[in-house]
Amino acid sequence: MYFPHPMSADDDGLLAIGGDLTVERLLLAYRYGIFPWYNEPPVMWWWTHPRCMLYPAKVKVSKSMRSYFNQEKYSVSYNQAFESVITACATHDRPKQMGTWINEGIIDAYIALHELGYAHSVEVWRDEELVGGLYGIGLGDIFFGESMFANASNASKFGFISLCRKLDKIGIKLVDCQQKTNHLMSMGAELMSKEEFWKYISENQAIADRPIRLND
Repeated sequence: MYFPHPMSADDDGLLAIGGDLTVERLLLAYRYGIFPWYNEPPVMWWWTHPRCMLYPAKVKVSKSMRSYFNQEKYSVSYNQAFESVITACATHDRPKQMGTWINEGIIDAYIALHELGYAHSVEVWRDEELVGGLYGIGLGDIFFGESMFANASNASKFGFISLCRKLDKIGIKLVDCQQKTNHLMSMGAELMSKEEFWKYISENQAIADRPIRLND
């Protein structure tokens, strides 16, 4: 089982087509910053560049968002409702996108990763109602973000900022946001060249089998 060298990805970031979504293949992919993204089979594997990244310590909290935290509008938990979060991400209406890449195969595969401690969810609650969240993969010193959703004002931002603060506290160096969006850039994300991203990925190899522990 192997992938082409990530630096050989085409200009759009497509690296390989085919294969399956076994735990072993997914962990191998994420070790090198490769992720699956497709609507219908076959599976398409990507290594996008330049890469949208965020250093947890540099997450930006706007004045309006600070009021959400000061007023404790929401509460946040980790890994308490993974299946609910990934399902909400799959079904959340995204006006500028046609359908979703989070199909049943993706959901089953990431639940398996979650059960092994590699996939994590962030839940945002208003009282006892799940109103936002996100999920991703944690390997070594990198958190690879996958998707987020919000059913209440700024709930996904609240969850993402809370996650970054948590990651910074436990010494995680980088959040991989994969692709640039205005939403992420407004919170401090920046574009990283493929050479610099490969340097981070290479340095992370020594500890890439170590899952991030958000619940400690």
